[in-house]
Parts: sequence; C-alpha cells; structure tokens
Amino acid sequence: MIRAGSMLGAGAGVLASLLAIALISACGQSKEAQGTVSDTTQISDRGGELFRGHCAACHGHGGEGQPNWNLRKSDGLLPAPPLNGDGHTWHHGDGTLYRIVSRGGAIYESPDLPEYKSGMPSFGDKLTHNEIVAVITYVKALWKDKVAQGLGLPIRESQAIVSETDPFPESGQ
Repeated sequence: MIRAGSMLGAGAGVLASLLAIALISACGQSKEAQGTVSDTTQISDRGGELFRGHCAACHGHGGEGQPNWNLRKSDGLLPAPPLNGDGHTWHHGDGTLYRIVSRGGAIYESPDLPEYKSGMPSFGDKLTHNEIVAVITYVKALWKDKVAQGLGLPIRESQAIVSETDPFPESGQ
C-alpha cells in the first residue's frame, strides 16, 4: 500500500524538477514572458494586502484569531478562529475555503446542525475571484511548516490532499 505522504514526496520531487526547468527556461525570456515567477509574488503580496484590509480586524494581523475562538459567545456564535494553522482552517479544501470567504459561513448553517452558527460575513460582493484565491493563498503561507498532530504530515500537505477532491472553483462559478 502506498501512503499519501510518500506519494506526495515523489510528486513534490517532480514538481521541483519542473519548476527548475521553467526557471532555467525563463532566464533568457523577456520580463513579460517570465510572468509566472512574479505572479506568485504578486499573489502573495496582494493576498497579504487584502487580508490586512478585510480579514485582520477579526482574525488578527498574524491570523492568530480571537481569544477563546473555540468557545461560543452568549449569542451562540464562535469568535473568529485562527487562520495561521493553529485552528481548523487547514482541514478544509480550497473549494470549501473559497465558498466560506465568498458566500459567508452562514451557507453551512442547517436545521440538521442547529448548534452551528457562523458570524463569518460574505466577501463575494467585495472581492473578485482572483482576490479571494489570493487571500486564501496568503493564509496558507501563514501555516509555515506546522505539522498535523496525529497525521505526521505538514498541514500544507494534508490540506493539499483534501483540495484534490475540493479544488478552487473556476472563475465565475
């Protein structure tokens, strides 16, 4: 039986090789043709700007969340959770994270789960598809090299595995 971690390790080696080839190929190209490298930096920079402007007021400038984030307040809502890898955000695939940011946490409220209430507002009318992806990409950078207890995998790897079946939606969906 092949473990997910070993498959991911092999995939990471292939990905690193492809990235190296792309970088070497880009050296002789114009700045416009080299867009992929600077695009990654731009996404990270833009995601950080957007995070500070739209998310940090509740989730903290470092994504640390609100105190006692896992204890319900008197109104039944949970305080904003940490997004820096200390909470549960990394358990969700990119698609779920996108839907929560875009449509707000209330989309997961249900009569079947009367105890679940979310104060997370929707940002789909304030941020574009690419801006939401940039914010989520920035949040994942806050996770650094944290490892999931009990799984032995870095949380970025665990989240990437979940995202294989729950990817970001295409733009316009």
